[in-house]
Amino acid sequence: MADSFGPMRDDVAGAADDGVPGMGPDESSPRKEPIRVLVVDDHALFRRGLEIVLAAEEDIQVVGEAGDGAEAVDKAADLLPDIILMDVRMPKRGGIEACTSIKEVAPSAKIIMLTISDEEADLYDAIKAGATGYLLKEISTDEVATAIRAVADGQSQISPSMASKLLTEFKSMIQRTDERRLVPAPRLTDRELEVLKLVATGMNNRDIAKELFISENTVKNHVRNILEKLQLHSRMEAVVYAMREKILEIR
Repeated sequence: MADSFGPMRDDVAGAADDGVPGMGPDESSPRKEPIRVLVVDDHALFRRGLEIVLAAEEDIQVVGEAGDGAEAVDKAADLLPDIILMDVRMPKRGGIEACTSIKEVAPSAKIIMLTISDEEADLYDAIKAGATGYLLKEISTDEVATAIRAVADGQSQISPSMASKLLTEFKSMIQRTDERRLVPAPRLTDRELEVLKLVATGMNNRDIAKELFISENTVKNHVRNILEKLQLHSRMEAVVYAMREKILEIR
């Protein structure tokens, strides 16, 4: 089933530069129970391919599957899996949006995004929503099992190309922050501060609109104004900057 995930690769990395240590049966400590996995993807053939591949692993057990984020939340609450392999973009409810709800109903579950999306925004949003891993579907089938074991043992897993983007963005954020350190922080309105605080909790525009009793378009306008005032490029960067400059304190 290697072709199901694109070209073979041998360089899936951890969140830092330490790589993925060998986690085969001879190198890892034996487990009393298999790692229970929930597979979430809107393509039935892809889900079936993962199930067949993982069925060959003695220490991994696929306990269920779901075709979208909404179903994933229900299955996670019912099955309480150890690991959830989840696509980013799916109908009804996407994987990133489902992450927060899954963390509420199955807090012990660790989520690995397994996707074709190499968009930086998806990576940042997934991490902010609580995902422990972000892997592109170009990885080999063997690497999926390795990543599952690594995350189950407390590691974070990010595909090398995405890890590089993450590090590059963090470096840019630090550099831009240093350049502005002597410049007085722009003043945000009380409403903009309210929106920024809710953004920092991981809420999307629709939920923020409901919380503040305003329209979703108004929320979008506030977020755009915040980014323009702070001269930043993403919601994540706005939150980090606001906390560093003590514009916003989150308890």
